[in-house]
Amino acid sequence: MNKPDHHILVCGSFRNGAVSGVCNKQAAGLFQYLTEEAEDRGLNVMVSNTGCLNLCVHGPVVIVYPEGRWFKQVTEEVADAILDSLDGEVEVPEANVLAA
Repeated sequence: MNKPDHHILVCGSFRNGAVSGVCNKQAAGLFQYLTEEAEDRGLNVMVSNTGCLNLCVHGPVVIVYPEGRWFKQVTEEVADAILDSLDGEVEVPEANVLAA
């Protein structure tokens, strides 16, 4: 396996062995969307689910490393902007940036 250029973490809302929170309602679909879209674009990225990030009020939450950028209220449209931003094509809307 080659080292990916980026690692995208999708909050999966797993806490204490249970799934809860806002993120879980969309995490599976968002994870699958990001994985398939990154592959279709030929991006060298790894997409992973995480446990609960304790940011349910901002969910779904996605983090991109090595940039260390955190995104909130991520929809498929925002996910597209995140993937586009990896190539420097566009910026993610400021309303969806949790931390940069």
